[in-house]
Amino acid sequence: MNRFLWPLIGFAVLLALLAVGLRLNPRELPSPLVGKPAPPFSLSRLDAPAQSFSPQDLLGKVWLLNVWASWCVSCRQEHPLLVELAKRQTVPLIGLNYKEVRGDGGIDIDRLPPGGEQKMVIERASGWLARHGNPYTLSVLDVDGRAGIDYGVYGVPETYVIDRAGIIRMKHTGPITPEVLSGRILPLLSELSK
Repeated sequence: MNRFLWPLIGFAVLLALLAVGLRLNPRELPSPLVGKPAPPFSLSRLDAPAQSFSPQDLLGKVWLLNVWASWCVSCRQEHPLLVELAKRQTVPLIGLNYKEVRGDGGIDIDRLPPGGEQKMVIERASGWLARHGNPYTLSVLDVDGRAGIDYGVYGVPETYVIDRAGIIRMKHTGPITPEVLSGRILPLLSELSK
């Protein structure tokens, strides 16, 4: 009897694990950064490449960091929502333009002249924002993706809510939807801004 009971118990445990796994939302990837300080960086601004921005510049303010790229199809999906959010002027919305040239995989970076990649990044990102609207207070250039690595970027787009002390309070992977904005992000921003 025991030799039939153990495989049956093992099968039941596997079914239970599968049932739990199927109920998880794949968009809600756990982030070890939630509750920890936003990783530091100093990156060139898209609108003024000679100037830089760092998360330290917004200490004392609640703000959003949105990771985006012109080649990102999902970024185009969430973009109108970001434009509407920017009109409310709730909090600063900072764009992190992620691997603008390297991310699309269509260009051999080694064949570009010195400074060619930066120039191409600025042209592409600025052109995309000119066509679709610019919701960002400012956008910075993560040309090689190193800042994205520090933030644990799985893919583009991703959005982070950062509090006055510079602590990451929420990470959303994938495009922001009206439900996520009204149900999670805006209530959190309201609470943190009190």
